[in-house]
Amino acid sequence: MEFTTTNYIPGLRPQVTLPTNEMFLLLKEEGIRKMVSEHYNRLIESEIKDLFPKNPIALEKAKEHSADFFIQICGGPKYFNENRGRPRLNQRHLPFKITPGARVEWLDCYKPVLKELDLPEKVILSFWNYLDVFSKWMVNSYKLKSY
Repeated sequence: MEFTTTNYIPGLRPQVTLPTNEMFLLLKEEGIRKMVSEHYNRLIESEIKDLFPKNPIALEKAKEHSADFFIQICGGPKYFNENRGRPRLNQRHLPFKITPGARVEWLDCYKPVLKELDLPEKVILSFWNYLDVFSKWMVNSYKLKSY
């Protein structure tokens, strides 16, 4: 399975298509939480580790918030909205300088996690395509340095 990362174009806000709800139906809440946790475990070892909490309690909270979001967008319970309000993710991420290079690194950390899922390829690619476009909305810094 090939995961294509499309180019980021500054100022372009592409239409985001939610992933198929089969992701939630097949993985269930527990599976999505595990997927997100494994992604974060890779992130804290990556070149963009400084964007993530070093404190283990804060890291677990970040994993929980992220999992709540992905559970919701995959068709599960609306945990994120109930616990945190409307997502407004680009506003929530403003304190962190997310460059186009950091976006690619974030996506690259998802690739091995998604490859390990025992799901139909079309379901995984639906989620990947969402991540690829969604991540473009998070870029908020255009420094020449990648990270």
